[in-house]
Amino acid sequence: MKILSTEGLRKFFPIKAGVFLQVVGYVRAMQSVTMEISKGETIGIVGESGCGKSTLGRTIVKIYEPTGGRIIYHDDKGNEYDITKGLARNVRSKFRRDVQMIFQNPFDSLDPRMTVRDIIKEPIEAHNLLSKDEIDDYVGELLMKVGMYPEYAQRYPHEFSGGQRQRIAIARSISVSPRLIICDEPTSALDVSVQSQIINLLQELRDEIKMSYIFISHNLDVVHHMSDRIMVMYLGNVVETAGAKELFDYPAHPYTKALMASIPNWDPQERKLQNIKLEGEPPSPINPPPGCPFHPRCPYKMDICSKEMPDSFQVSESHSAACWLHEREDVVGQSG
Repeated sequence: MKILSTEGLRKFFPIKAGVFLQVVGYVRAMQSVTMEISKGETIGIVGESGCGKSTLGRTIVKIYEPTGGRIIYHDDKGNEYDITKGLARNVRSKFRRDVQMIFQNPFDSLDPRMTVRDIIKEPIEAHNLLSKDEIDDYVGELLMKVGMYPEYAQRYPHEFSGGQRQRIAIARSISVSPRLIICDEPTSALDVSVQSQIINLLQELRDEIKMSYIFISHNLDVVHHMSDRIMVMYLGNVVETAGAKELFDYPAHPYTKALMASIPNWDPQERKLQNIKLEGEPPSPINPPPGCPFHPRCPYKMDICSKEMPDSFQVSESHSAACWLHEREDVVGQSG
């Protein structure tokens, strides 16, 4: 059962200048993203900083209003709603409950003036899920579920470490029994020893509650460990999509190959694709290059790459890459 899908989703941020703050250009943070996620599935989103990963997550939960495209919400009864348009209050409330987000920095995402109890109970009260008499016991249960003591409910965020704060943020996000959680680099602000604890916690909760995740990260090893499918983004575009194992074993896009080559490995015999290296900086999203966005840095670029944006060609049944090198594979795959 599908939970959410997007069609050509775009987000441009206006650049304003002058006395009257006139729009003089746009930061094209997200060019066109089409995806879907089903119940119990984890989709990983990877790419360099500034590629549009976090913008995608924040646009899906409507922190940012999309510039174009559609976000389709599929409720648990099979009804479909385009949430980029105005929604009835009950549908909007259901979407807010079903789709939650865990932010990158637990030091900023928790209100320092609120106790842990108030932080966790806020969404419960907003959706009228429990009576006042039941909330305290439920908050204690949630804290235990994320590996903390119920007595911590009376403390404030500044009394906890980064890993503990992220556990509180996770408790808040699961308090309304969501069907999908968007994890925006949930471990990048934490120590390495704590990162594995948070990843294991997220996996345990996924198996127990049967949630889906959109897992955004620049850490390829973590995404591989967490995900069923992976989307690779570059300059606001999705350049490759495949199952996690297939993407790591047989990367098809030159950019993905370069990312894989950047993964450190202490065993020289296990290092792959060392002949592919990223050189230079990504082009500016204010003035992206014509054609394929990766062609200025691509070692395999052809004449067509600087002129036309490639379609997403099928490399295999569940593997696609937006690269002109795979045009023929797409034709062969379709004919077969």
